[in-house]
Amino acid sequence: MSIIDKLFHPGGAPVGRAEPIPTAERSFINGRPLMAPYPDGLQLAHFAMGCFWGVERKFWQTEGVWVTAVGYMGGTTPNPTYQETCTGRTGHTEAVRVVFDPAVVSYESLLKLFWEGHDPTQGMRQGNDMGTQYRSAIFTGGAEQAATARASLEAYQTALTAAGRGRITTEIAPAGPFYFAEDYHQQYLAKNPGGYCGVGGTGVVCPIGVGVAAG
Repeated sequence: MSIIDKLFHPGGAPVGRAEPIPTAERSFINGRPLMAPYPDGLQLAHFAMGCFWGVERKFWQTEGVWVTAVGYMGGTTPNPTYQETCTGRTGHTEAVRVVFDPAVVSYESLLKLFWEGHDPTQGMRQGNDMGTQYRSAIFTGGAEQAATARASLEAYQTALTAAGRGRITTEIAPAGPFYFAEDYHQQYLAKNPGGYCGVGGTGVVCPIGVGVAAG
């Protein structure tokens, strides 16, 4: 049973819609297409770690990331709106799609940024942002990503425990549909540099990349 199955009955979720909601076609940062198909050789990663405005900025600033987009994942409502997601009844979390070049930046490096970029011990919240849509999650694309993600969780839990921090509540699950969020959410902090960012880390370094492998 998934974490969402434990939180609500799908019968109470908004019905959603058959067609995707309108959104941007290209990145405000670099003009690259937000949606597939992407150039050959690139890979996908999907992370949820609080309000997706600040999360997306962390990844678009990373060398080797080709394009980023924000959306909704992990729930049951097809093609949800932001307002529907904020009710907590869709089961979705605010997520970021990271399209990256593995020849430049590894999946392990993205996981290190994920763990250090937020507090993964907070359950259904991140800082002052509370609700299921702010929960921590890694949505994996295949067995290799899943194994690497789980190994990284174990490594970071060891570091957090040594620092006197709590247990990680991050959900790791196979990636289902990624529903693109509305146009105004895409690359929000590039459009609004002084905008809200509620994402902050624990200060505990993730040992991946410093002699500890994640797989």
